[in-house]
Amino acid sequence: MDLPVVAAPMAGGPTTVRLAEAVGARGAFAFLAAGYKQPAAVAEEIAAVRAAGRPFGVNVFVPAPVPVGEADFRRYATRISGEGTRYGLDLADAPLTEDDDHWAEKVDLLVREPVPVVSFTFGLPPADVVRDLRRAGSRVLLTVTDAAEAAGAAELGVDGLVVQSGDAGGHFGTFTPASPAPARPLADLVAAVRAQTGLPVLAAGGIGGADDVRAALAAGATAVLVGTLLLRADESGTSATHRDALADPRRDRTVVTRAFTGRPARALRNDFIDRYDAEAPLGYPALHHLTRPLRAAAAQAGDPDRVHLWAGTGWRAARAAPAAEIVGDLTRSL
Repeated sequence: MDLPVVAAPMAGGPTTVRLAEAVGARGAFAFLAAGYKQPAAVAEEIAAVRAAGRPFGVNVFVPAPVPVGEADFRRYATRISGEGTRYGLDLADAPLTEDDDHWAEKVDLLVREPVPVVSFTFGLPPADVVRDLRRAGSRVLLTVTDAAEAAGAAELGVDGLVVQSGDAGGHFGTFTPASPAPARPLADLVAAVRAQTGLPVLAAGGIGGADDVRAALAAGATAVLVGTLLLRADESGTSATHRDALADPRRDRTVVTRAFTGRPARALRNDFIDRYDAEAPLGYPALHHLTRPLRAAAAQAGDPDRVHLWAGTGWRAARAAPAAEIVGDLTRSL
């Protein structure tokens, strides 16, 4: 890396091969997002980015289900069913679906065809997975949200940590979705984790400009992880509906919600969150599968109030520009 910036893995569409290639060409580092993809699609993306000849990483979701009872699931599905009617969706009768996002197949792929870095989110992978990936030649990173999680990750013998503050957009990487760690400034969290483990750290959450980069590096981070700032990049796969919402001056805040997926995540406030967040049960990935057709239909229809508008607290700084320009502006004054 020439620059202390890492493009975060943004599952569900925003992270693309083009985005990873553009970030890498600028001298930064990029992750591909394996989440919600078939293993064959992940393999194709790895091959495409590998052909560019620059280091990259792949992020994988650790199976960490948050169970939801049939009665609570059905109650919530019925409660939100009116939102799908306009799109011809019968949410009230949607099945309660649990899965592990093709965990074993994705790990097998990464052991067979090792990449420079593998990162994990949502929990601790089994020790033998970390061992096998490291033996294959990959460096292994784990996402943590407090010092206690960092200590558990360090015991697995990982190479480094992604330290995520509560200011990050999208899903929190917390191991305990029912009780996420209290909010803490990113620089303070980085310093605490570094003191706890001594491991190299990538700092994630709320990065909105060069001042945030400087603060994270001064606290001991090796680099910052940037996601929200790249959502409007020319090379990202972010939907037009999501892009427009990020630029909409009427959107005045981000909030933490489980209304869309049953797991805490930070997003731009919208009508769906206002109506249903207080009633949404914990339940991941069941609620993710329940609302996914609604979110897809709403995004296609240009309806931002029924889409998960993931965004960190630095969303105001996100702009439409080439990824190389966005990354360069973050580090030009360092």
